[in-house]
Amino acid sequence: QVQLVESGGGLVQAGGSLRLSCAASGFTFGSYAMGWFRQAPGKEREFVADISWSGANTYYSDSVKGRFTISRDNAKNTVYLQMNSLKPEDTAVYYCARRRFSQSAVVVAHYDSWGQGTQVTVSS
Repeated sequence: QVQLVESGGGLVQAGGSLRLSCAASGFTFGSYAMGWFRQAPGKEREFVADISWSGANTYYSDSVKGRFTISRDNAKNTVYLQMNSLKPEDTAVYYCARRRFSQSAVVVAHYDSWGQGTQVTVSS
């Protein structure tokens, strides 16, 4: 079955960096676009970044553009999220997700499989 396992979260000071990883299994990883989302306490899950199956196209929310970079290694079945210049408002549980075929990025409902999440906490 489809499995997505995130790792790399932790506690970091404002201005610091973290690199999240999401290891995928149970499907043909290189055929699917992948996304990263986050959810802070009391808030809805929000889009962070997305990458096409080949890695040629990427999309970012305005709140992370210029600070975060999404990438993938299809040989390793892994998608990454490099997070730089972190801010306290980036504190959330971060999830990776598989995007359905022929669906656009950003919309939560357009993703059909989710990992368990990894906590990112940014202190001020």
